[in-house]
Amino acid sequence: MAYETILFEIEEGVATITLNRPEKYNALNVQMYGEIQDVLKQCTRNQEIRAVIITGAGKAFSSGADLVELQSQLGTFDISDVLRQGLNRIVISIRELEKPVVAVINGVVAGAGGGLALACDMRIASDKASFVFAAFSSIGIIPDAGTTYFLPQLVGVSKALELSLFADGQNRVSAEEALTLGIVNQVIADEDLAQETQAIGSKLANMATKAVGLTKRAMLKASERSLADALETEAQLQSVTFKTQDFQEGVMAFIQKRPAEFKGE
Repeated sequence: MAYETILFEIEEGVATITLNRPEKYNALNVQMYGEIQDVLKQCTRNQEIRAVIITGAGKAFSSGADLVELQSQLGTFDISDVLRQGLNRIVISIRELEKPVVAVINGVVAGAGGGLALACDMRIASDKASFVFAAFSSIGIIPDAGTTYFLPQLVGVSKALELSLFADGQNRVSAEEALTLGIVNQVIADEDLAQETQAIGSKLANMATKAVGLTKRAMLKASERSLADALETEAQLQSVTFKTQDFQEGVMAFIQKRPAEFKGE
C-alpha cells in the first residue's frame, strides 16, 4: 500500500513510522489516522519487525490535530466518533502491540501529538524538542489522545493540570525539563538523534522479542486500570467542547494567527 501522509520503513528488525506532513508540522488528519492504523497492523503481524520507532519529518514531531480540516467539516461529524475510530484506536494499538514502541521527538510536539508520543513505551527527545500540552486549552477543548490518562501518571495530577491549562506562552516544556519531569527517557543532541535512536531501536530489536513484549504487557497491566474508560471519557467530553462557541473562536483565531477571545460559551 502506498502512503501519502506517512513514511514506513523496515530495516534490520526496526520499523520506522515517520509522520510526513512537514508543511503542516505533521498535523494529524483523518487520512493519517487510517495510514497509521494500517502500518501498526503490519507491525503486529510481521514477525520480522521487533521494534517500532515513531517520529516526524521536518521541524516537528506533530502539532496535533489538523484544525483547518476540522474547522472545514464542523457540523458534518461527531468528534466522539472521530476519536473512537481514529486516535483512540491508534493509542490502544500502540499499547497492545507486544513489541517496544519508541517515540523519537525530533521537534515541537503539541496537542494530540503529545498524546501519541505519551502512548509510546519510551520517548527519546532531541535537545531542540519541546512539548506544548496546553494546545488544547488554547482553543477551548480538553486534552485527548490519552493525554488525560498518561500525563498525570508521569508528572502527577497537579503538574499535569498546570501544563494542560496555562497557554500563556511560558508553558512550553523544553527537552531538558521533560527529562527532569520524567516525560522523556533521554535527551540527545539534535545532530546525533537519527544515529542514536536507530542504535536504540536496533538494541531493542535484538533483545528477546517475546520476553520484551510480555514484559510490556505485564507492566502495563499493573499500571493501567482502565485506559478504555479514560479514552471514552475524553471522547464524550470532547463532543461537548466541539459544540461550544469558544471552540469555534479558538480555531478561527488559530487560523487567523490572532489571540482568541473566549467568552465561556
